[in-house]
Amino acid sequence: MHDIRAVRADPAAFDAALARRGLPPASAELMTLDAARRAAQTAAQEGQARRNALAKEIGQGRRSGADTAAQESEATALRARMEGLDAEAAAAEAAQARILEALPNLLDPDVPDGANEAANVVLHQHGAIPDLPFTPRQHFELGEAGGGMDFATATKLAGSRFTVLRGPLARLERAIGQWMLNLQVEENGYTETVVPLLVNEASVHGTGQLPKFKDDLFVTTDGRYLIPTAEVPLTNTVRDEIVPEASLPIRLAALTPCFRSEAGSAGRDTRGMIRQHQFAKVEMVSITAPDASAEEHERMTRCAERVLTELGLTWRRVLLCAGDTGFGAARTYDLEVWLPGQGAWREISSCSNMRDFQARRMNARMKPREGKGNVVLHTLNGSGVAVGRALIAVMETHQREDGSIAVPPVLRPYMGGLDVIGAV
Repeated sequence: MHDIRAVRADPAAFDAALARRGLPPASAELMTLDAARRAAQTAAQEGQARRNALAKEIGQGRRSGADTAAQESEATALRARMEGLDAEAAAAEAAQARILEALPNLLDPDVPDGANEAANVVLHQHGAIPDLPFTPRQHFELGEAGGGMDFATATKLAGSRFTVLRGPLARLERAIGQWMLNLQVEENGYTETVVPLLVNEASVHGTGQLPKFKDDLFVTTDGRYLIPTAEVPLTNTVRDEIVPEASLPIRLAALTPCFRSEAGSAGRDTRGMIRQHQFAKVEMVSITAPDASAEEHERMTRCAERVLTELGLTWRRVLLCAGDTGFGAARTYDLEVWLPGQGAWREISSCSNMRDFQARRMNARMKPREGKGNVVLHTLNGSGVAVGRALIAVMETHQREDGSIAVPPVLRPYMGGLDVIGAV
């Protein structure tokens, strides 16, 4: 959500920022509604002052036996007028809020211009692209060969974009999730958190999924939403809170199932586990003071990068351009991993600085150590990382010609010491 005061202070700059995202100007309509709201509120305040004066006059007149009919008639008319003014102010404010909540975050100045992912900037790469001495197979080819990855049964059970894992592959997925969560908690300082998988409408609105991404969410008959990411419950822990600056930063992590309808992905990645309605993910969320969020963004991204390095994967950090940066983000780094079977880079983690965008929607504030008043918090989130995509990357990167898969050393304690999954 945007601060209407900032729009009022520099409408041209606000429209220029929207133009970077390919959006039309919005300041004129916002300022018209803002002026109507403020005018109605001012008139209502003046009316209230007049009502107070009339009440005093009526009281004095009655005590002295004077005729107060004129004042009482004016007070009655004024009351009706004020009710109308209050309704006008509320309607203008609601219309203003509907526009503001549908507008994306403003981008950091150094986010590169560009309409789509072609304009993203690769910042650095870790490791060389593997040169396997055989034709590598894709993860679903490896997984389906021995029944460890079963899409047909999943389709029978739930429909498309679901997977059944069995045996060593199921254990490998569990190992990846548990190891990643332990890494973020024990070594990177995040607080392990167990959160509800169903949240209320205020929560998904607070982090920006509603109203724009309603079609991507699964909702129950009683109005609760299955979480599309643990970012939603983790970030909303500070909704309507005033957090002492001394307690910041707050760093939270959770390993949860996530649910997305993939409504906008028809025809994309229809085979395999790349794009699923249900998947597991380790999510990192940070709540910071405004002047600390840029540094925290770098730290969070490095925490995700370490996961990929420890798994022996080839990866790169990408700064997303204006047209590819998500709705709520001011700046986003994607981590892309090389998949030998696909012969392509694929996103495996996204780490975003949301600045004060989510906190304004959530009414989440900070009490500074010094000075008066409260300050809007900054929030950040990142994948640490997506479990299913990590499984895919491990399978394709560490596959052998016979179809077996070498288990990365960091995962072997979680696999009962197993160092190779036999041909699957």
